[in-house]
Amino acid sequence: QVQLVESGGGLVQAGGSLRLSCAASGLTRFSIYAMGWFRQAPGKEREFVAAIGWSGSVTYYADSVKGRFTISRDNGKNTVFLQMNSLKPEDTAVYYCAADRRVVPDTSPSAYDYWGQGTQVTVSS
Repeated sequence: QVQLVESGGGLVQAGGSLRLSCAASGLTRFSIYAMGWFRQAPGKEREFVAAIGWSGSVTYYADSVKGRFTISRDNGKNTVFLQMNSLKPEDTAVYYCAADRRVVPDTSPSAYDYWGQGTQVTVSS
């Protein structure tokens, strides 16, 4: 059974930082999956945040987080990270990690096969 478990969310002031983690289990080979982070604010659709290819050499970011967020992965620990700096109130959302069995990352939620339960990030002004 595939499980993706996010952690690291919380309440932070604007300008602060958080580091999200997503631990994967049950994937046949974590290292061949592209991984993504998405977020969903109340009343809004789920939106793409960042994605990373199997080796970590290919990354994509939403324009709204480019230069502030960094996605990375540790294939030895079956974990993907999202370092979030210079947080803004508009970053407030539930953040989800997702796994795509294709090695090339995608920005569309429909491309992903497995999802975590999400972790709440709240940025106060």
